[in-house]
Amino acid sequence: MGKLVALTLLGAGLALIGERLMTLRERINAYREVEPVEPQNCHLIEGLENGSEDIDILPTGLAFISSGLKYPGMPNFAPDEPGQIFLMDLNEQNPRVQALNISDGFDKASFNPHGISTFIDKDQIVYLYVVNHPHMESTVEIFKFEEQQRSLVHLKTIKHELLKSVNDIVVLGAEQFYATRDHYFTNFFLALLEMVMDLRWTYILFYSPREVKVVAKGFSSANGITISPDKKYIYVADVLDKNIHVMKKHDNWDLTQLKVIQLGTLVDNLTVDPDTGDILAGCHPNAIKLLMYNTEDPPGSEVLRIQNALSEKPRISTEYANNGSMLQGSSVASVYQGKLLIGTVFHKALYCVL
Repeated sequence: MGKLVALTLLGAGLALIGERLMTLRERINAYREVEPVEPQNCHLIEGLENGSEDIDILPTGLAFISSGLKYPGMPNFAPDEPGQIFLMDLNEQNPRVQALNISDGFDKASFNPHGISTFIDKDQIVYLYVVNHPHMESTVEIFKFEEQQRSLVHLKTIKHELLKSVNDIVVLGAEQFYATRDHYFTNFFLALLEMVMDLRWTYILFYSPREVKVVAKGFSSANGITISPDKKYIYVADVLDKNIHVMKKHDNWDLTQLKVIQLGTLVDNLTVDPDTGDILAGCHPNAIKLLMYNTEDPPGSEVLRIQNALSEKPRISTEYANNGSMLQGSSVASVYQGKLLIGTVFHKALYCVL
């Protein structure tokens, strides 16, 4: 009798896992291919060969680019090289990237940059906040940008028990930011099980020196995060749910969900067009191609523009789409005065004049 019960439970468990695996294939668009949408005036950026996972552009047109991310389950073409932060001046006629020097005293060998966000104080000093995964842990590094020297001075490392599996951040003030947690488990196999079972244990965290708290939860995999131009709303990408959550920011830093915008593609990082307030989303058309990388059938890239996000019917259009023949695994898109930068998790980066 005991054996029968055990076999019955085993069968039920396997059936559940099988059903979840089939559902997961649908959730990650395992069978989707994209139709190309490619602006005419685009070219790959020389010098960015190992990813450009996140991009943050200052109002002056200086773009910071994080590169060299090593993320469990994702391809990496330079596993032994440390990550870097690159700078690109979009005011130049033919902009080029330059790797920024990082001050001594910071462990550059284990630098593994992920999401980034900038903050400009009242004295116009620029600070770059970087999600870092040294030895596959999660910290937030604060750097001061020295524009004349084209360098970063490391000021502080932030660690906290709630800062686990951090994906992206958006800075709100000095040492104040929201951060997304994209997995609850830090173990790769448990994180994979979490994804298969769709546990929805990931969240958004608010951090300040005085208070650290979870301000929104229940995401399948909270990913990119950014803020509206008027600073009233927070936009959060749930990559596995293929949507963007529009959240209202309260005076106590709590977030209340106002609406969810379904996109039908796996949404990674988000930025906001400073001229229009539109959301730009770097997306993965088919995530199975990321997880099971094949040079003969590489992952594609997709960039969506969401207009009037707060309206009842936001307008969604495709800015860029490619099947992987030029750009693989797009993770972010950002614009500045008619110029578009598209970054990737592990591949190259694209520069377009719109």
